[in-house]
Amino acid sequence: MIKNLLKALFAIILFVMPTINFAQAPNFGTAADFVLFSTDGAVSNTGISHFTGNIGTNNGSSTAFGNVDGIMHDADDASAQCAEDLLFAYQEITGTTANFAIASLIGNGDTLLAGVYSISEASTLSNNLYLDAQGDENAIFIFQINGSFSTNAHSKVKLINRTMACNVFWAIEGLVDMSTGTSMKGTIIANNSAILMNTNDTLEGRAFSTAGAITVDGVLAYKPIGCGSDILTGSNSPTLANTECYVLFSSTGNVTNTGVSTILGDVGTNAGLTVDFDSLLVTGTIHEIPDASTELCATDLIPVYTYLDTLSYDINLLYPAQFGGNLTLTPHTYLLNAATVLTDTLYLDAQENESGVFIIQIVGALSTSTYSKVLLINGAQAKNVFWKVGGAVEINEYSIFNGTIISNGAISLKSGVTLNGRALTLSGIFTTSAITATNPINCLVSGNDFIDVENQISIYPNPFTTSINVIVNSEKSYLELKIYNVLGTEVLNKKISNNETNINVNNLSSGIYIYNLIENNKTIQSGKIVSQQ
Repeated sequence: MIKNLLKALFAIILFVMPTINFAQAPNFGTAADFVLFSTDGAVSNTGISHFTGNIGTNNGSSTAFGNVDGIMHDADDASAQCAEDLLFAYQEITGTTANFAIASLIGNGDTLLAGVYSISEASTLSNNLYLDAQGDENAIFIFQINGSFSTNAHSKVKLINRTMACNVFWAIEGLVDMSTGTSMKGTIIANNSAILMNTNDTLEGRAFSTAGAITVDGVLAYKPIGCGSDILTGSNSPTLANTECYVLFSSTGNVTNTGVSTILGDVGTNAGLTVDFDSLLVTGTIHEIPDASTELCATDLIPVYTYLDTLSYDINLLYPAQFGGNLTLTPHTYLLNAATVLTDTLYLDAQENESGVFIIQIVGALSTSTYSKVLLINGAQAKNVFWKVGGAVEINEYSIFNGTIISNGAISLKSGVTLNGRALTLSGIFTTSAITATNPINCLVSGNDFIDVENQISIYPNPFTTSINVIVNSEKSYLELKIYNVLGTEVLNKKISNNETNINVNNLSSGIYIYNLIENNKTIQSGKIVSQQ
């Protein structure tokens, strides 16, 4: 009986052994903070490239890099430590015993499981190579290539079944040459050789050389997250106090609107007049003249600006006049030390941390191109984004802007602008023209619900994204819900026959809508609801 059990146990061990991962992830120390680094060689860029992570060399220079979401280190204490840590990690990788010896041509749709792979000569990646962790996010993949490594155009390393780029490592004894359109995953170390990355290459990982130049041209490269990497939280948000519920405000100048603007939040000035805002399109208080509320807002705005202005920055973006261009930022405090022009698109990536705070300090004025965009990805929240602008602000036509702007100059939000945040100025006039502005904090209704005075019918959430719920707390034989846009056009008509009805409204674009609840051809309740698609 015992012998049979032992045989069965041995059979089970043999069955699962191919999926056991014996390799250990190397310790990169401070090198883990870098995305490009050479111990001995120049690091240079041409074209428009985007990087998340530090860049540098311990013997040479880093040249022609634009705005980098990281710190440049050339021949300093950080680069010296990185060189030491990189050598240690390289020795760990090459000292690991290989489980498998494979042919030099990899890819072509093949799938590899976790393990240490040895290639005895120069290697080429062609088409797609799949790395399969079989559901184990700790699975390690190591490739030891005894020669150069090249890729064919548009070849790709693809991670499946919970494989993570932070657990993939390539130790290469020769030149690394990635053809255009390559998508690589993992940390690459070229020993005593150069690294070339070409147009439209993407690297989720790192590219290191122990002795050789690194040359990149129009690429995207970013440090992998996970595997114990730091969760980026950024700095603490400022205490907004009595500024919190305002969406548009000037401490010292008129606040003037033209065209049809829809606003969620309070609007006002503490010195001058607030004019030409339609009360039917403003869900909040319009402070037409200075009052006690505007005085408190003006008072509390000063320490908010001071906090943002004096906060120590993490990263200095080097080219303020070339801001945007599909640059991606993560939760940090950034400095742009001159007048800044936002062109095209800026991505704010919270890396799945919804509490991540982004603070952008702009020393001079801020302007944008038409149709510019500040977009939130991977859990980023508009309420956690703050722009300190030392001069005037001009958001041009049809731009999409996320976050709270605190400026020390005039603000102009031009026709078609969508602001998901606030725009508040210490000094200067404020003009808007046919905009949509939404305060990221709903100060208007407790509990994020809209409830009528008699507490008979409630509609929530408000603001909404893809659906709303209508709760009827009293006996109603038949109700009809009609929703209109700001131009008075009916966009939804729905019968309400239950005490609780869920309604799909994902076809309603961002903005403010008017609703009517009708019983027996008579409107019994109306109000405003806000879409935040």
